Amino acid sequence: MSHAPGGPEPVDVLRRIAFLLERERAETRRVEAYRRAASVILPLGEDEVRHRVAAGTLRDLAGIGPSTSAVIEAVVRGETPDKLADLESRSGTPLATGGESLRELLRGDLHSHSDWSDGGSPIEEMVASAMELGHDYLALTDHSPRLTVARGLTADRLRRQLQVVDAVNAQTAPGFTLLKAIEVDILDDGGLDQDADLLGELDVRVASVHSKLTMARTAMTRRMVAAVENPLTSVLGHCTGRRVMPRQGDRGARSGSRARPPSDFDAAAVFEACARTGTAVEVNSRPERQDPPGALLELAVETGCLFAVSTDAHAPGQLDFLDYGCERAVRHGVPADRVVNTWPLERLREWARDPASAI
Repeated sequence: MSHAPGGPEPVDVLRRIAFLLERERAETRRVEAYRRAASVILPLGEDEVRHRVAAGTLRDLAGIGPSTSAVIEAVVRGETPDKLADLESRSGTPLATGGESLRELLRGDLHSHSDWSDGGSPIEEMVASAMELGHDYLALTDHSPRLTVARGLTADRLRRQLQVVDAVNAQTAPGFTLLKAIEVDILDDGGLDQDADLLGELDVRVASVHSKLTMARTAMTRRMVAAVENPLTSVLGHCTGRRVMPRQGDRGARSGSRARPPSDFDAAAVFEACARTGTAVEVNSRPERQDPPGALLELAVETGCLFAVSTDAHAPGQLDFLDYGCERAVRHGVPADRVVNTWPLERLREWARDPASAI
């Protein structure tokens, strides 16, 4: 539905605006207005859209408001919408400077969420954005069943999701791979919140603590070490669970989502377990997490850990949060050759099948 041969389509422009708004952590309702408008006009033919623009009836369509109709009308006229021009003017520089050298080496992202759990967009939308960013791979890590507030996946739902992943890869191969993965909860005793055989079918498993974050230091240490020592664990996710600023830009993020202190545990013991087992320590790129804190990140470097610089993206535009994680990783001395998502796909998969082999 292009305004002119070779020109941009209104659907693509609306998607691009949504991506750039997410990149800036805009309110979810603002982002969803543009995605909803794209879904409304997607089934319409070019002639009908042109007719509605000419007749001034675009806004008769449910889901098309003043801002989104202005974008569509500008594209049909062959103009760059003001909204897009404003956002693009701010998108030409990294979200954070200082990590560009590492960012160029990253081949993918090992932590992302879709609308199968608490993400805001379909799998296909996350994949399209990852491909547009130049990724070779993306790990789809929706939540495990105990995290009901995030619509965690039961074993049956996860199996159905794996079929979708196979279908996506049939379309994107060989240039891009959607990795079969999960963000699995670390249970109170250090067990993993999913069937072990099913976990074994996955490419990557990010294990994270989401509950009882104020558990006593000794118990939390024991819990985390047990999870790290599980051979199915590939990555230890956002290890302290801290939040340094309010969460925003996610579906379900509440105005009351305030800062949160880090969990208390013996970081030296946990990182020694990571180094011993080949489990990667996640450098979580979300601005509100910045996890691990700098001192712990440097301790993990000194201990000899592997790392995964990942976004924990809950929306397509957040896949660009890698800039934040790379800046922190470089600032705190993380060696690029120890960042597993700088590795080619086959090396990454070999490590994830047997993390200890990378030691």
